Amino acid sequence: MVDLRNFLVDKAFREAQEQGVLDDLPGAGKPLEELHEPKDAAINRLLKEAHAKPAVVVFHERIAASKARLQTLTDPEERKEEMRRLADLQTRLAIEQESLGKYG
Repeated sequence: MVDLRNFLVDKAFREAQEQGVLDDLPGAGKPLEELHEPKDAAINRLLKEAHAKPAVVVFHERIAASKARLQTLTDPEERKEEMRRLADLQTRLAIEQESLGKYG
């Protein structure tokens, strides 16, 4: 079934090329942005479509928000709790970055 589908897609593509349907498309002759790392193209596309972010990006955003919140706090107990959250986020970020380094 896959061979038949591939055959039909290839045939339709060749016919479109012959008819000039694919001429003058935007970005013609330029590399596709998603394919800088072909092995990651599918994952990157899924993340983009789901509006998802890699864990490292999420941790950086949370750390920035925590630091901003810490600047506004005056109560010592609240500051202590926020500093604990910040330290936890920074530790989790370090773990995530280390695992990325080891396992890609």
